[in-house]
Amino acid sequence: MPFARLATATTPTAHIGLGLAAVGRPGYINLHRDRDLPGDRGVEALRERTHELLDAAYAQGVRYIDAARSYGRSEEFLADWLKAHPEADDVVVGSKWGYTYTADWKVEAEAHEVKDHGLATFLRQRAETGALLGDRLDLYQIHSVTVDSPALTDRELHARLAGLAAEGVTVGLSTSGPRQADAIRAALAVTVDGEPLFRTVQATFNALETSAGAALAEAHDAGLTVIVKEGMANGRLAGTEAPAVIREIAADAGVGADAVALAFVLYQPWAGVVLSGAATVDQLAGNLHAAVVELDEERRSRLGALVEDPEAYWRYRAALPWG
Repeated sequence: MPFARLATATTPTAHIGLGLAAVGRPGYINLHRDRDLPGDRGVEALRERTHELLDAAYAQGVRYIDAARSYGRSEEFLADWLKAHPEADDVVVGSKWGYTYTADWKVEAEAHEVKDHGLATFLRQRAETGALLGDRLDLYQIHSVTVDSPALTDRELHARLAGLAAEGVTVGLSTSGPRQADAIRAALAVTVDGEPLFRTVQATFNALETSAGAALAEAHDAGLTVIVKEGMANGRLAGTEAPAVIREIAADAGVGADAVALAFVLYQPWAGVVLSGAATVDQLAGNLHAAVVELDEERRSRLGALVEDPEAYWRYRAALPWG
């Protein structure tokens, strides 16, 4: 399994991955994108920005990169970078299927992505991903599974996914919504020929939204690699947006609020890879400081008091504008 080499890595930043959601397309829901991205958000400008981030991430020890079919041209940008950097053969590459990008490279669109976890979408998007990433694809995840997703019960889809795993591609899923824990536990029960289908799970977990924690611990105990997304709550836990307690701990530690937010996630014993969603090289450098932030029991307790009701958290997230 490709994540085995990350589990044994001694470089602290090897447990921080780079997600490309914020730079693979001009529009996304993270806060303050107007100041994070260039005024020109054309394809070539964002290709260049993505490559700058990948260069910086690799140079600083990051070894997991996360893309998706719905992240605009993220797979294309990543594929170009991998071809230009054959020395980066130790990078673990993950992508996702299940959403189709529909914004036509616009910041404002009626629909930015359309969700479909059916077999036909898997077959189409698997071919599209394969055409770009080829044998560099290590992990293919179902994107944003919820407890009512047909992907949890479609036996024909499961058989096709098991076939992909037999080819050497790890099969995983990501989750979203206030019932992430239920979706994770349902996924743990999915088997093909008596063997567990999913070997990784990617979920939202941060100081504001911890409801999936127990289920993620169960997944870890079952042998799955846990990948954490949205550790900074789409920007709510970074910079001046961060709650006072995070900014106070950050000031004491001599780092940014973003590093403290990600360190809180890294301290979870089940967290295998924690994603940075940086849109600039400076943001990435700040995020990577999380690997050396020390959070004692008192600091972790203060951060744990920030937790919100999951329903309220996800309503707030759903209302964030694409910008």
